[in-house]
Amino acid sequence: MLNRRRFLSKSAIAVSALTFALGMGMPLSSAYAEGLKIGFSQVTLQSPFYVQLKTGAEAAAKAGGDTLVFLDANGDVSKQNNDIQDLITQGVNALIINPVNPDAVVPSLEAAVAAGIPVITVDRSVNGAGVTAHVGRDNKKMGQLVGEAVVARLKADGVEKAKIIEIQGDAGGAVMMDRRDGFHAALEGSGHTIVEGPYAEYIRANAVTAMQDLLQANPDVKVVYAHNDDMALGALQVLKENNRNDVLVAGVDGLSEALGIIADGGNYIGSALNDPKYLGDVTIQVAREAAAKKEVPKFVDAGSTLVTSKNVADFPREGLFAEYRPKILGQ
Repeated sequence: MLNRRRFLSKSAIAVSALTFALGMGMPLSSAYAEGLKIGFSQVTLQSPFYVQLKTGAEAAAKAGGDTLVFLDANGDVSKQNNDIQDLITQGVNALIINPVNPDAVVPSLEAAVAAGIPVITVDRSVNGAGVTAHVGRDNKKMGQLVGEAVVARLKADGVEKAKIIEIQGDAGGAVMMDRRDGFHAALEGSGHTIVEGPYAEYIRANAVTAMQDLLQANPDVKVVYAHNDDMALGALQVLKENNRNDVLVAGVDGLSEALGIIADGGNYIGSALNDPKYLGDVTIQVAREAAAKKEVPKFVDAGSTLVTSKNVADFPREGLFAEYRPKILGQ
């Protein structure tokens, strides 16, 4: 997997230039080519997060005078591989991939590299060599931040040995594993028990169905943690329908609807911010630089932070997701 922590020291100059441009919300450089054709193979549009990621990428491409060729794999590995081959045939200048599966797209990745097309992965990484850069966030840290908030809330409420239900994202997905592992690390040694629920594919309707069964099987549940806010809100819906106002929920992604509940003092403990429009913006900027044969860092972290009732007012939430646009790369 891509190293999510280290940067190549020899790319320091490129990192500084990229950071400045993104921090100012400007094109990277007048020296970079305009009118590029950038391909984007997206895992799915069934999740609001990925819809907004697409929106951010489209806006950034348009602002830079580039053409974005967007193809939706709809969660189908075979379709994604066919889509990537199609984009290669179209002669894109850079290729963005958000993989359905981190292993299944490796042959198509290799084909793109063989064609001399720089490949940038976004949100989910790929288990293969040849990726120019990965743009995302530290999902393990995000899961850990939410886990620490859950532990703190239970301690403040005087609750010990709580049963916590975890509604998971997608089987085998890198983001799922990181958000799971980070959360579990935060709960280690706390005395609380995690019940790993099914994979609801980050979709609210799936989480509703899953939560109905989970609640019946675990009536003593105290907290529900979901790998994104959309699923957490689905779980919250079921809890409300069953008059279980005693159960707390927590999620990831900073969905504005979730932050609204946090602000109103509801049962939503917190979320880790994951502004998808900004992620799309950053990804296009990196793709543009890669297409210009500029050196880019292997991992571009778009940044995240925990939001709870203590700081929810600090983040604009006029859109579907709360806005969070930090200066990236710490430069």
